[in-house]
Amino acid sequence: MGLHDLPFIDAWKDMGFKSFAFGVIYRVILLVGAAFLGTTLWINDSSYLLASVIILILGFQTYNLIEYGNTTNKKITRFLESIRYADFSSSFTKDSPLGKSFKEMNMSFNEVIKAFKKTRAEKEEQMLFLQIMIQHINTGIISFDHTGKIGVINGAAKQLLKIPQFKDIYDFGKLSRSLLEKILQIKPGGSFAIKINHDLHLNFQSASFKMGGVSWTLLSFQNIQSELQKNELEAWQNLTKVLRHEIMNSMTPIASLANSLGIILEEDVLEVNEELVIDHDGFEDLREGLSTIAKRSSGLVDFVNAYRDYTSIPQPILKNFTVKVLFENITVLLKEEMNKSEVCLIYDISPADLEINADQELIQMILINLIKNAKEALDKSKDKTIKLKAGLNTLSHPYIKVIDHGEGIVPEALERIFVPFYTTKKTGSGIGLSISRQIMNLHKGYLEVNSIPDQETVFTLSFV
Repeated sequence: MGLHDLPFIDAWKDMGFKSFAFGVIYRVILLVGAAFLGTTLWINDSSYLLASVIILILGFQTYNLIEYGNTTNKKITRFLESIRYADFSSSFTKDSPLGKSFKEMNMSFNEVIKAFKKTRAEKEEQMLFLQIMIQHINTGIISFDHTGKIGVINGAAKQLLKIPQFKDIYDFGKLSRSLLEKILQIKPGGSFAIKINHDLHLNFQSASFKMGGVSWTLLSFQNIQSELQKNELEAWQNLTKVLRHEIMNSMTPIASLANSLGIILEEDVLEVNEELVIDHDGFEDLREGLSTIAKRSSGLVDFVNAYRDYTSIPQPILKNFTVKVLFENITVLLKEEMNKSEVCLIYDISPADLEINADQELIQMILINLIKNAKEALDKSKDKTIKLKAGLNTLSHPYIKVIDHGEGIVPEALERIFVPFYTTKKTGSGIGLSISRQIMNLHKGYLEVNSIPDQETVFTLSFV
């Protein structure tokens, strides 16, 4: 809050300064009048005694004028120093021996000091409230400057870290050296998660601000171990449901058919001349049943292989490569398949030399899977064009989009298409999109989808 924004400043100007100006003008008039009178009398009478009296009067009036001005300056200096050093205990109410104008000015000073005092009290209350709130939230809060000196650390942070004598940011190294390295490398607005031990899995977020001309970094963090365990349990439960569903779908008909085939062998197989003979109908039933068992068994094997593929994705080998080379490779690989389906595959890259730090083979596998899905969605579409678009988002992070104008994905399925083994197709294992998202997670990136049925579907690969 500036001086011009404070209440009663205008009153101080109007009353204090006007009264002071009036007092100065009044004394100057008296001084000039006395000098004029003395000069006139000297010219007419040439009296040394009278001249001496006039000189004494002029000296007294000059001294009075100087003291008047100095007294006002002293009051103003005292008032400004009270504001400068936040000493709001000063009072000017009774300090008015020079008359009403000074009393009015003193009252204005007091009103201004009172306004400053009230403002400081409100700020102190706000600061106290913020300190109490920071100390009582469950999220750990730590601030530090460019030298690593700790500014604020709340109780939740101390409880989570359990580091004795936490003095500066480098004490994080006592808990984990890799944690300290990540904190020193984190950028404003960045985040990361790190597992310290079996019970401590911390998720950090960073922000920066300036205070008093000093740059500060604010870290907030929570222990997400219990949440991860909860999500892990839900994931295992969902996986168990899927496994049970697929296994039961295969094993139930196999068991039923095996039982039926056993009955056929008992009833339709006859012993003639010490040889086993079966009629034509019984033979056809046996052949059909064995064929069905073989198909269901093969389907179960395919499911197990798909599960193995989903759980054995290799760690990506990150290297820089240009998106143009990636798109050109995909275009060549899928050229014949796109021509057969009369689908046009185009791409747009901005900037043209855009690079991505990722595993090119794995990203290529994701894009091929997405392009094939898009091709199937264009079977009944008039606009048989698939567009690959690459660029930079608002945070200057690269992205790749796969865009088609096919039948799209209905909202009900949109929420489940990344669930393992869920599929809307008559054929397929339902793990392609799940594996694609898992690959992007291994790249610390994201795979998202937006779809308007029969208008446009966009799959976005976002990199960090």
